[in-house]
Amino acid sequence: MSSEELEQVWSSIKSEARALADCEPMLASFFHATLLKHENLGSALSYILANKLANPIMPAIAVREVVEDAYRSDAQMIVSAARDILAVRLRDPAVDKYSTPLLYLKGFHALQAYRIGHWLWMQGRQALAIYLQNQISVAFGVDIHPAATIGCGIMLDHATGIVIGETAVVENNVSILQSVTLAGQVKPAAIATPKIRRRRDDWRGG
Repeated sequence: MSSEELEQVWSSIKSEARALADCEPMLASFFHATLLKHENLGSALSYILANKLANPIMPAIAVREVVEDAYRSDAQMIVSAARDILAVRLRDPAVDKYSTPLLYLKGFHALQAYRIGHWLWMQGRQALAIYLQNQISVAFGVDIHPAATIGCGIMLDHATGIVIGETAVVENNVSILQSVTLAGQVKPAAIATPKIRRRRDDWRGG
């Protein structure tokens, strides 16, 4: 995805937000706080994730600082988020706006928060990554180990009960429905690595 395409996605989101705010004045301040006051997708996403994951121990301002540090270090995460938004918009018939995943879908939120945890894990900050994994599970009902490998263009549809283990690999352009478990297990002399290949829809539950 080029920078121009990323900007087009963000422009579409802001246009939708303006129309929604005009249509429903009761939510105008909500749309302003979450989308319209932000200059780019990364800023909006860091605000949304921080407020979703905050608690008395780690307030929103602290969570947002971590998210923004990650985005400054690896801007590809923002591109991945945009590709995830496009995936949901294209594959989910119930979603008719690009802004819907960003604002409302917990599968999308859990996935973007996992990306922050994965960045922390790769930076050697495992304690904070595991803490964030727990907060993602509490907030969204989705358990993704920060060491897991997940591509982009991903849709976690409904998302409740999804478990993705430490050694799991999810390639690009995959859709996963609720209650799917990809749990790697360490075995003697080997590591089980569950994989979902590119352009695969995995609807298995249980």
